[in-house]
Amino acid sequence: MSLMILPKEAIGPFVDALMADYRVVGPKAKGPQFAFEVLEGSDELRLDYNTTILPPKKFLQPPEEAILTFKGQPKPEVRAVVKAEPTVLFGVHSCDLHAIQLLDRAFADIYPDHHYLKRREATLIVGLECLDPCDEHAFCNSMGTMNAYRGFDLYLTDIGDGYVVEVATEEGEHLLTHYANGAVRMATEAEWHQVEELRRTKGERFPDRLEFSTADLALMLTRAYHHPIWEELGERCLACGSCTNVCPTCYCFDVLDEVDFSLTSGERRRRWDSCLLDDFARVAGGENFREARSERLRHRYMHKLKYLYERFGVPGCVGCGRCVRTCVAKIDIVETLNTLYRSVILEKEAEL
Repeated sequence: MSLMILPKEAIGPFVDALMADYRVVGPKAKGPQFAFEVLEGSDELRLDYNTTILPPKKFLQPPEEAILTFKGQPKPEVRAVVKAEPTVLFGVHSCDLHAIQLLDRAFADIYPDHHYLKRREATLIVGLECLDPCDEHAFCNSMGTMNAYRGFDLYLTDIGDGYVVEVATEEGEHLLTHYANGAVRMATEAEWHQVEELRRTKGERFPDRLEFSTADLALMLTRAYHHPIWEELGERCLACGSCTNVCPTCYCFDVLDEVDFSLTSGERRRRWDSCLLDDFARVAGGENFREARSERLRHRYMHKLKYLYERFGVPGCVGCGRCVRTCVAKIDIVETLNTLYRSVILEKEAEL
């Protein structure tokens, strides 16, 4: 690992040079909010953004894509469709870096997903240190995702008149060497200490909004399976799926076949799906294993915070707060978890 300095006035030329060989994706203003989009020019890049509407996940797992084409006549033919172009994700915050690392494990586990993995292989990531909380809904400090130490090729930290650039991979070094046009220099010892101090004091500005350690999540949710809070939240939940659409770690999808009018050819497509939707757990014959909204909402919490934790050793929530901002029913995951903790952990300990 090495630290370099890239002056702020060199960011624009650096990004423009990357566009000659890569699809560059970064945060752009979208009204009063921000969104990760393909950049047409470096002037569109907004490194002062808070939290984007959708996570950068959408460029690794598109909302909808064709995964194969097929022909039935005159000779049956099936062809896989794998689209992956050289891409640079520029300006990814630490919480989204943690989310991408979880997706990498999920899509490589047991049944490797070649569509995702090919795109991931073709993607380089330039991370961006967020020195202040994105907004009042963020709770990355509580989830252990406030800082990122891997999962990127380059990592930028704003030090005023420039960015300290942590070079984490050979591919990242290649980007600086070939596209920064000699604008970078080695960081001085004072600049090393400046970055260390920024990261050391960062936690003082990020509130720890959960009242317990994430190590208690699995046990707490196991005990809370029949808790009345699920019925209460189920009455409020509209089962619209907005929370899963904006979540950086939700990766469930549905698969459907589309056949042309001649019935001789078509394509198989997949699109994002949501465990909050009524049809998600419906099987052949019409049986629905999670018919009630309360059951579906409980499953989302269980999957994100218990099942994924038991499987990968980290929770499937990175504390970005997108679900809270998006929920029209004003269901707050932090409030829910703190309520459960006080109810099923603290009260239980008090009884003992």
